[in-house]
Amino acid sequence: MDTWMRLMANDGSIVFGRVENGYLHEYEGLDQPVPTGAVLSLRTLTLLAPCAPGKVIALWNNFHALAAKLEKPVPSHPLFLIKPAESVIGSDVPILRPAHYEGKIVFEGELGIVIGKRCRNASEEEAEAAIFGYTIVNDVTAAGLITENPHFPQWCRAKGFDTFCCIGPAIVSGFDWRRARVVTRLEGVERQNYPLDDMVFSPREQVRLISQDLTLEPGDVIACGTSLGVGSIGAGATVEVSIDGIGVLVNTLAGERAGTQAGVAAESAF
Repeated sequence: MDTWMRLMANDGSIVFGRVENGYLHEYEGLDQPVPTGAVLSLRTLTLLAPCAPGKVIALWNNFHALAAKLEKPVPSHPLFLIKPAESVIGSDVPILRPAHYEGKIVFEGELGIVIGKRCRNASEEEAEAAIFGYTIVNDVTAAGLITENPHFPQWCRAKGFDTFCCIGPAIVSGFDWRRARVVTRLEGVERQNYPLDDMVFSPREQVRLISQDLTLEPGDVIACGTSLGVGSIGAGATVEVSIDGIGVLVNTLAGERAGTQAGVAAESAF
């Protein structure tokens, strides 16, 4: 397995590369990355989201356990929405509450697929080859907006605000997702702990089927959907999403804590 990060240098330039023993070996491109020869100490760099996706495709109802709890049928094709590039932030960057929204904000810990090759109508082999690696996603949602208008469910608006797509801290290529679990902690208390092999559509199937609907470009991210344990975030609360072998994604909802209760563990019904 190789670990890849995207970071900012002191002069404001952005570098991407393979991380080894505290140093970043700079590369260019995701499709057959080419080394530049530059080697930089991680101590001189600032962590960014590990890629800059043109779009994030976020799946819904992609885990058998959650489908059973919600009494929803397993879909025959991935159900997804698009989160805009402007919603993406990296680890240790605050989640910002929209100024006009006072309702519940929800965390969803997920595996993320990072696309490395442009693909459209991909075969199974092409879909597998298009996966550069895997990362961690916190798919943040302003849950109260989804059904605010009874005539039009507002999934994209509810999930598309600036800072509502936390990605990081790294991309890992050669990662065996089948043996991994997603663990989400709210204020240090475990709220999610689910196996990735419970997915309805495997990463390869997601890439293949979604590529039938739209072109996937290098750097795009597919958020694989979440499972049991989704809950709301109180002002000032910190969410940590971890996957062994990838790392820990940490983000805090900006704002002052309400009394002593920083996080609320209420299960989301969506």
